[in-house]
Amino acid sequence: MKVLIQNRQKPTKLNLQKIKRDSAALLRLLGLKDAELSLLLVDDGRMKELNHKYRGIDRATDVLSFPQIQNKIQDTRFRIQDKKNRASCIVHRASLASLVLGDVVINLQAVKRQAPEHGLSFNEELRWLLVHGVLHLIGYDHERSKYAERKMRSKEKELRGYLGRSKN
Repeated sequence: MKVLIQNRQKPTKLNLQKIKRDSAALLRLLGLKDAELSLLLVDDGRMKELNHKYRGIDRATDVLSFPQIQNKIQDTRFRIQDKKNRASCIVHRASLASLVLGDVVINLQAVKRQAPEHGLSFNEELRWLLVHGVLHLIGYDHERSKYAERKMRSKEKELRGYLGRSKN
């Protein structure tokens, strides 16, 4: 598996190796051990720019996901739709394992603000947003319906439980 991390912010000191280990563990838990994931770590200013450019929203959010492919979860299978030619097919999770999943952008200033509000350490909040962003990459979407929201929240809770709540 390949996890690429770009740290595009200065104020927050990070353990990039820990973030990489957490990302790799998450991909293994999802059965995507050979997938490629890109993480971009930014501040409020850069997140606001990205939201404005790609979503038409003029504010910073905590996390953004940019899937390389569009997919819809169907049990252990995914419906893949290539963005360029709109071809669609169903593949098993094993086939997805070698895919470039896409990019997750995490706003570290938001992580700092939200961690105390959620009763979490900085690293726990960062892990939470990593899980949230990666689930979006593989097709979960809490904004689609109440059912989809419950399904995504349940999967987030399950994955965070496996990744642990270590305060480090």
